Amino acid sequence: MDFDEGAEPSRVRFFGRQRELKALRADIEVAGLDTIAGRKAPHPRVLLIAGRPGSGRTTLAGELVRRLTAGGEYGDGVLSARLTEPGGQPVPTERTARDLLADLGITGPAGADEDELTQLLREALAGRRMVLLLDDAADADQVAPLLPDNSDCLVVAVAQGPLTGIPGVRPCTIGGLDPKSAIELLDGFTGSVRITVDPQAAEALTELCGGQPAALILAGGWLAARPMSSVADLNKRLRSVSDDPDRPTAARPLARAFRLVYEALPSPAARLLRLLALAPLGLADAHTVSALAGCSVSAARSTLEGFAAFGLVREGNADQYEVPGCLVPLLRERLESEDRPAEVQLARARMLERTVRLLQACRAVTEPEGSSARRRLAGQPRALRFADPATAAAWLRTRQPALLAAARLAVADGELDTLARRLIAALVRAFTAHRGDEAAAPELYGLHRLVLDVAERRGLHRERAAALLNLADLDARTGRTRDALVRYRAALDAGRDANDPYATGRAMESVGGAYQELGDWQRAADWYGRALTQRLARDERADQARLYGRLGAVHTYAGRYGEALRDWRAAAAGYRRLGDLPGHARALSEIARVQEYAGRPQESLRTCEEAIACARQAKDVRLLAALQLRLADTLDRLGDPAAARLHRAAADRLLENGASAYEIRSASAKD
Repeated sequence: MDFDEGAEPSRVRFFGRQRELKALRADIEVAGLDTIAGRKAPHPRVLLIAGRPGSGRTTLAGELVRRLTAGGEYGDGVLSARLTEPGGQPVPTERTARDLLADLGITGPAGADEDELTQLLREALAGRRMVLLLDDAADADQVAPLLPDNSDCLVVAVAQGPLTGIPGVRPCTIGGLDPKSAIELLDGFTGSVRITVDPQAAEALTELCGGQPAALILAGGWLAARPMSSVADLNKRLRSVSDDPDRPTAARPLARAFRLVYEALPSPAARLLRLLALAPLGLADAHTVSALAGCSVSAARSTLEGFAAFGLVREGNADQYEVPGCLVPLLRERLESEDRPAEVQLARARMLERTVRLLQACRAVTEPEGSSARRRLAGQPRALRFADPATAAAWLRTRQPALLAAARLAVADGELDTLARRLIAALVRAFTAHRGDEAAAPELYGLHRLVLDVAERRGLHRERAAALLNLADLDARTGRTRDALVRYRAALDAGRDANDPYATGRAMESVGGAYQELGDWQRAADWYGRALTQRLARDERADQARLYGRLGAVHTYAGRYGEALRDWRAAAAGYRRLGDLPGHARALSEIARVQEYAGRPQESLRTCEEAIACARQAKDVRLLAALQLRLADTLDRLGDPAAARLHRAAADRLLENGASAYEIRSASAKD
């Protein structure tokens, strides 16, 4: 997959567009109607840079933003997001808002909808002077929800056409570069000699490319790869390339330049290039390309470097390369016309399989030395291993957008559901291992929704139940208890369809927990009782003890102390039979609490002392300290403050190392 040898091209810089930059700066300073009327503008100024893909619209927006921030006019920095994926699919506003919040260091609640996240974004931008760069907007409906309620901010939007419906938008439509700037761009690839010896040919080349930077870069890359070819030679070849009559006239220069460059590539490199159309978000690294093409990682890396040198891909962060969005449709056309569907599907499957293996290695490196996961990892090729957890975490962080996009694309494909499920499972484990459930909750929520999509499409009741339970747990954790309740009930139905006793028992208990959170004690007790009946029938003793405790807590909340004592005693007996001393001690402590609520303080005191003895036997310092404090509260209520002080002092001594006592209180109106 080697390219023709030639001079190393220089990095493409910003050329021309001075008139457009001046006009955009002037638009920022123009007073709006609110300012003229003496009112503070309710929204920021919105600048629109409109142009076709490949016209350099994103580069112009980036240069404008760079100059504004370098001048200190927007001291709080820049937020940027791309609103359309390389394949042309609009990015959901919910995802864009969440990504922008993450750039501000704010984690949006897992499962939050578009309205909640955009409101959080507006609140976060209040009082800041920032530039919001929204690239490749499909329409005004994508931009409007993201506008801050802060006129001190500036919004720079990039789109192909007008954004009708956004008030006060200031459009700047761009076409091709002027001839002088276009020739300067070419000079960066070819060197000055070939330009100066035939300036007319250089001007003719800029006309053939329509002044479009993307087409000029491809033409410059072609010349850089062939130091013995003249600009006139390139012009002759470009003129010989036939145009597709169905393609819009403005799109033909780029298509013509791409076809010339593509057809000059060696066959293996051409195949690899068109397979890049399958890369999630147009982002690829050596592993992605190696899996797609079925070649070695080193060969893939070398080929990507060659593509980058000649303008076919752009170098990104962390060894990733980005396919220019304007080239993705052209690559897809080639892929559809030159590769059989089965071959494309096989390449996609190889890419997903490689991603799964990397994610498994990413998680395995967090396991202890000598574990089975680490032993399996040691047997993997060096290219599929991570040196340490920090390296794996950095890889996961930088690859996260592409990894999540790969999961979405695999589910949308519909033909690779087994691989999609494996990929999602590997992502869940990797995120959990490196970040924990709480920090990774937003990503996990999206992944569980993808699992639910596959399960519903395939009629997989067990997987559907599991996904619903996971989603409901995240809903409950973020305060959306009623949404969680609906999902727990749906999970119960799916568990019954799958004849899965674990899922049905878990769902019934969770329904009870949701009703408990809502304060509906009667329904909570009813559902806990159903779950307990199932556990009794299956002789699942640990679950029985836990459910007796949950029933006891609900009866305590409801003031049914006789029933609460009965259930807590059953829980204590269950923990004792299991040999769970800490569980036994906590259950005894709750019995003491209920006895006190029921007006039996002496019984409460004896039970609390029994709980302390049990905790001491378990050698659980934090639990013992909590029980000492619990006993001190009881002694205060019994009118013995001196004994209460002794027990509090004992608890303080137990916690001298800085540990905190367990919270063992159950809520009650009497507390």
